[in-house]
Amino acid sequence: MPNKFMQTGLWLLIGVLSLLSIGAFAHGVDDSTRAFLEQNQGVQFIPFLYIGAKHMITGYDHLLFLVGVIFFLYRSKDVLLYVTMFTLGHSITLLFGVLNDIQVNAYLIDAIIGLSVIYKGFDNLGGFKRCFNWQPDTRAAVLIFGLFHGFGLATKLQEFQLPQEGLLTNLIAFNIGVELGQFAALALILLVINAWRKVPSFQRFSTLTNTALMSAGIMLMGYQLTGYFIN
Repeated sequence: MPNKFMQTGLWLLIGVLSLLSIGAFAHGVDDSTRAFLEQNQGVQFIPFLYIGAKHMITGYDHLLFLVGVIFFLYRSKDVLLYVTMFTLGHSITLLFGVLNDIQVNAYLIDAIIGLSVIYKGFDNLGGFKRCFNWQPDTRAAVLIFGLFHGFGLATKLQEFQLPQEGLLTNLIAFNIGVELGQFAALALILLVINAWRKVPSFQRFSTLTNTALMSAGIMLMGYQLTGYFIN
């Protein structure tokens, strides 16, 4: 029974995230958040904190990548290291991108984020060693892809042309919210994966799970590239 429960739990998580990757809203912003951002004036620390947390919790592309990153990490210090690399990357480009008004095409950035999901699933399957007899530096890859994830967050905020008054404080609040949302989502993911590791089906279904992860990344990447060429 625990075996089936854990297996079902993780598949449900992967399945929901995979379906979201081809959803019509494409990691957008809901109407109430959009209205707030468009009308915002001055420092709004708590609202931006909330928006950052909600954006990460509903940010299926970020979560899919994190699932791949921690899937085969068994030690707490390794989880902390890789999550820190990811956090450092997306925090740098989030702040740098918005404060310096660096415009990046949203479709292309989200396509690269989809590529990051494909990369992690492929890496977890040992694809680099099998196909190329080479293993990239995983820590560097997580940091680099974290930079692109941060530009993805920055691109979403830049759509609303936020006023300069209180901008830095609001961005810091948003980034803290992102980290809080990431921590909450990561805690749930780790709980499911750690429990699943204790049953034999983990090794048996790990290949299938990471293949599903790659498939979700391919769908996300294809969706965004289609949007880039059509629009």
